[in-house]
Amino acid sequence: MDDTTPAPAPSATEKLAARPATVGPGSAKPTLPDAQTVTQVRHWTDWLMSFRCTRPASLRFRSGEFVMLGLPGEDGKPILRAYSIASPSWDEELEFYSIKVPDGPLTSRLKNIREGDQIILRPKPVGTLVLDALLPGKRLWFLATGTGIAPFASLLRDPDTFERYEQVVLMHTCRQVSELAYGRDLVESLADDPLLSEMFGEGFADRLHYYPTTTREEWPIMGRITDNLTSGRVFADLGLPPMNPADDRAMVCGSLAFNTDAKKVLEGFGLHEGANSDPREFVVEKAFVGEGV
Repeated sequence: MDDTTPAPAPSATEKLAARPATVGPGSAKPTLPDAQTVTQVRHWTDWLMSFRCTRPASLRFRSGEFVMLGLPGEDGKPILRAYSIASPSWDEELEFYSIKVPDGPLTSRLKNIREGDQIILRPKPVGTLVLDALLPGKRLWFLATGTGIAPFASLLRDPDTFERYEQVVLMHTCRQVSELAYGRDLVESLADDPLLSEMFGEGFADRLHYYPTTTREEWPIMGRITDNLTSGRVFADLGLPPMNPADDRAMVCGSLAFNTDAKKVLEGFGLHEGANSDPREFVVEKAFVGEGV
């Protein structure tokens, strides 16, 4: 770009992210290295929880990225895992969604955190589930199992998602019905999101297609994401055409096995995997660390 070429106008998210992050009133003074203060904890089931914490003033991230998060171990050394940021890039706080593993090195401790406690947060965001890693398209598919919905919780509340795509499809699959509660609450709250409603009109939420399924407990729609895609059921249920590389883009986040299977399915529709340096039709989260996915 030469000196006479005008700079591109900043996106809606870039304008919002330019605001300085703040630490809420009453936050505890950090005493741990990279410490942040927990501001809210919600237990969705015996094995699922979400929590919010203060945001480092230096942290700038793209919706869909993850950071290293943790607590001190018994020996005082930090136990860190990769956690997708579930809040959008403009939020003044950070939100995370986690499983609770009884004998997990981190989550067995994390499940006991309370408002006012401190956690360790390394403010160096990375990740492949970002809009810039995809080519322009008509529809954006979010394919998630379990807590893999976290990065999509961020992207669904990001104005750039609805600026770039006419339709957004969220496929979320869990074993039990109770495990769908976080995603259902997220989707229901979008219709009342003041920022998104102001930018795109009150009916913008109609552009989102939500497709929750279970694999064990009885539910109106059951089956794995990959099976519902290959059978064509999801397209028939939502009244959408089968995926094609001209119109459809996708992001995948779940277990390593699911990510591998979903990649094969998407390639079967003619889509190609992309990256930050090489945008294509779909991207897969590379950070698989068991506890924190």
